[in-house]
Amino acid sequence: MSTKQSQFSPKRHRPEYLGSGGRTKFVGEGYRNWKCKKGFDDHVGDVNSEHNHAQRKCLNLMSERRSIETIMVRQSVNEGMDYRVQLGASVHVSRFLAKQGLAFRGHDESESSHRKGNFLNLLRYTGDRNPQIDKVILENAPKNRKLTCSDTQKEIVNCAAEETILEILAELGNELFSVLIDESRDVSVKEQMAIVIRFVNKKGSVVERFLGIVHVPDTRAVSLKEALQGLFVKNGLTLSRLRGQGYDGASNMSREFNDLKTLIMKENGSAYYVHCWAHQLQLTLVHVAKHHHKIGLFFQIISQVVNVASASCKRRDQLREKQRIEILESISNLEIKTGSGLNQEMGLARPSNTRWSSHFKTLNGVITLFSATIGVLEEIENDALILEQRVEATALQRKEQDMVNAMRLVKFAKVRLQGMRDGGWESLFKEVCVFCVKHDIDIPNMEDKYAGKPKRQTTNTTNLHYYRVELFYTVIDMQLQELNDRFTENSTELLICMSCLDPSNSFSSFNKDRLVQLARLYPSDFNQYELAVLDGQLENYRMDLRSDDDFKELKGIVELSQKMVEKRRHNVYPLVYKLVKLALILPVATASVERVFSAMNYVKNRVRNSMGDQFLNDCLVTYVESELFDEVVDERIMQRWQNMSNRRGKLPPLT
Repeated sequence: MSTKQSQFSPKRHRPEYLGSGGRTKFVGEGYRNWKCKKGFDDHVGDVNSEHNHAQRKCLNLMSERRSIETIMVRQSVNEGMDYRVQLGASVHVSRFLAKQGLAFRGHDESESSHRKGNFLNLLRYTGDRNPQIDKVILENAPKNRKLTCSDTQKEIVNCAAEETILEILAELGNELFSVLIDESRDVSVKEQMAIVIRFVNKKGSVVERFLGIVHVPDTRAVSLKEALQGLFVKNGLTLSRLRGQGYDGASNMSREFNDLKTLIMKENGSAYYVHCWAHQLQLTLVHVAKHHHKIGLFFQIISQVVNVASASCKRRDQLREKQRIEILESISNLEIKTGSGLNQEMGLARPSNTRWSSHFKTLNGVITLFSATIGVLEEIENDALILEQRVEATALQRKEQDMVNAMRLVKFAKVRLQGMRDGGWESLFKEVCVFCVKHDIDIPNMEDKYAGKPKRQTTNTTNLHYYRVELFYTVIDMQLQELNDRFTENSTELLICMSCLDPSNSFSSFNKDRLVQLARLYPSDFNQYELAVLDGQLENYRMDLRSDDDFKELKGIVELSQKMVEKRRHNVYPLVYKLVKLALILPVATASVERVFSAMNYVKNRVRNSMGDQFLNDCLVTYVESELFDEVVDERIMQRWQNMSNRRGKLPPLT
């Protein structure tokens, strides 16, 4: 073949004719008239000829920038970024609603509805203010990938809850912990068991974290233990790390919880049970109210007054108006001060047998609003309405409260009660007289005979003897007796030994032998060698910390633990610090669990009464532990959700 023939070989020029509209003269049938050059010129033609179109397409195909693969990759990247923006918007909206404990779905989510629910409305609101989000959500999203259905919402909240639990477990680390458990029925009459763990974090502070809520249709102790272990296994925890149990004992499942306590202690003898101290204080007050008929009658009357004075909106408005007038008069007479936070509106709270501080709150409200309350009662009496009669220790309910400090608080309460008995009558009587004069109440002569007893019990009892001895002294004696019975200092060896860790008054309660005995009560944490080493550490620990000014003004072992971490003493005395942590994780009160149920009643209300158990648990975790939830970035939630199953969209790496 000649040189000219080789230059126009069909094989060599085949790519130039791929787009020649089906004409295959050169590459199909073959071309033999090589002497006729005009045929080539006619074939090439002008710039819009098929030959030139084919040539440009060939050059584009051979160009890497214009290749099909490059264009497809570029389209894939753009779609991936749009998918990331779309998923991020759904996660962002779900995150906001979960943290606030708000409902997701609406009653009518059709296109024509104006009340599509919080999720769709908030997503629409977000898109309206961000064009980049608006072009990939709702009607602008692919028809088969809206990311707005209820399953997607629940999965996103589940991912958020799981990531929050991971934050809790990371905070816990390998530390020992105790468990606080309580039960309550939700709005759909399901028995729910809430589980909170208590431990000491890396800063030496006591924290209580909500681990989850479990539906327990079978409330036998064995079933409760299985539910607890199931939650532990799911989160990589074991009963062997348990060092304390706390239940309030006031629920209708108190017997089951007692059996659960026994089952756990059979498996782990170091998981000591402590009765909720706030509940015991409540029982102390209730006992006095029930066994002293005058006190019981008094609180019954107070409850009736509160119910009558605030039974309707009309009466509440009357109470507010009279309170407002009374405050204005007191201000004009310079009887009370004005300023930010002062003279705020108050209400009358009913006393509750499950919260002993509620009795104080009720009495304080009645005293403060006495004139306004009397005015409302007088108006009710004038209207001749027929009315039906219905018959917490705040400090101890702090999450960071420790057993040693709780023991000291109860001891102070006993001392103050004894001080009131010894010398508090005169000051109380003066306060009562001032109150009576202010509200035009007759003050009986204390030397006259008391006229309140039945005639068959004729005695020479004076008013002074009755009010001071039969009421004031008797009630205080009953309170002291009940406190001594329920909070005896010699109740358990465990509490006696723990009290020796109290750093108050330059470690005046320190007792090395008892602290060594405390270590022996935890055989899983102290072997024989460590017990021998602990003896020497305790002696050095006492001498060191007593001579350090940083440890002189400590109040409670919570501050001791934090200060040891701050000053690196937990590394110098690791065995002593382990004793401190064991004392701290012992539960004092179940207030954290009760707060979970308050949150449950808010999240699962009568409008959302069909919430499933898993969705309820996930919403509660993100709502109750919102502080840790804030530490979870959106990317972690998105990646977890993406990996739950095969998704239509592909989430590109975060650049």
